[in-house]
Amino acid sequence: MPTEHWARLDRSFFERGLLEVARGLIGVRLALADVGGVIVEVEAYEPADPASHAYRGRTAYNDALFSPPGCAYIHRSHGIHWCLNFTCTEPGTGILVRALEPTCRLDVMAARRGVSQPKLLCSGPGRLGQALQVSRDLNGLPLDAPPFQLDVGPVRGEIAVGRRIGLTKGVETPWRFGLAGSPFLSRPFRDG
Repeated sequence: MPTEHWARLDRSFFERGLLEVARGLIGVRLALADVGGVIVEVEAYEPADPASHAYRGRTAYNDALFSPPGCAYIHRSHGIHWCLNFTCTEPGTGILVRALEPTCRLDVMAARRGVSQPKLLCSGPGRLGQALQVSRDLNGLPLDAPPFQLDVGPVRGEIAVGRRIGLTKGVETPWRFGLAGSPFLSRPFRDG
């Protein structure tokens, strides 16, 4: 029986174009302190984008978004949830991790989330943040060192592309990428 080959991702992975990195993250295994799963949904943002946290320039709050490629940028959504983003080559570019297929330490995620259904553990950036115990303490940390672990393996399906969701600005930008048909997406992709 063949075994799957997974390779550790290093920061050079993020030294490419924003959309290439975003597409490339689908199917990457993400663990934070040995808790995690396979990335099935992301959204990309650039500084010229009115929906980006970098749109109005660099501030003390978004400073980590201007870190070198392959670092974590943590922001709070709606004053409630900590969300995990990855920095890319151009300063101020970032990728929001929207959903994982949970595969590692589901018991820990379930306890943190207070739910047991795998579909509800990491299907959305807030749920994912809670399940992985994302906090502002991770802001600016490199993604190729503990507590993070990113591994690239075999791609398992088609990548869906669509408009980003949950925004009031930049809603037409088709920079949401996901594993087509995954039951772990935050929301299904719509045609067109």
